[in-house]
Amino acid sequence: MTTETIADPTVTITRELIPENRRSDFVDALFGIAYPLQLEPTVFEFASRLSPTYRGAYWNMHSLSNGGWFMCPADDDDLFTVRCDNGYHGTMTSDAFGIVCVLYAFSHLSFGDNVIAGTYARHYHLLREFAAEHEEAAAIFAAID
Repeated sequence: MTTETIADPTVTITRELIPENRRSDFVDALFGIAYPLQLEPTVFEFASRLSPTYRGAYWNMHSLSNGGWFMCPADDDDLFTVRCDNGYHGTMTSDAFGIVCVLYAFSHLSFGDNVIAGTYARHYHLLREFAAEHEEAAAIFAAID
């Protein structure tokens, strides 16, 4: 028998900043060695491809109350110009930009033929649930769809 979890629309997904001293253990528990070898470089690659204004940054990591995770450039005052192959062109905060970059990375990596691909697909949907509640949801979804 298979059970499927359906998101409760009455419950708000919250996030928590992962402290510096817990980051390595946290991402290791979620993604193992695939994080430093595959996921993190892919997120940074999409950041460079999607935004001509991205010049590298220190990134914060957040855990989500639904079990998800994402990272974003740490400077909350930064705005990023974002240009996507789907025709989206706009400006978004570092928070929304990070969500977009991580969603792109999860989607891209979920098509692999390895065991971790399923984990990426699951985390894509967990982060997408959070993105739907974000104040910049319209821009995030325009950039990823």
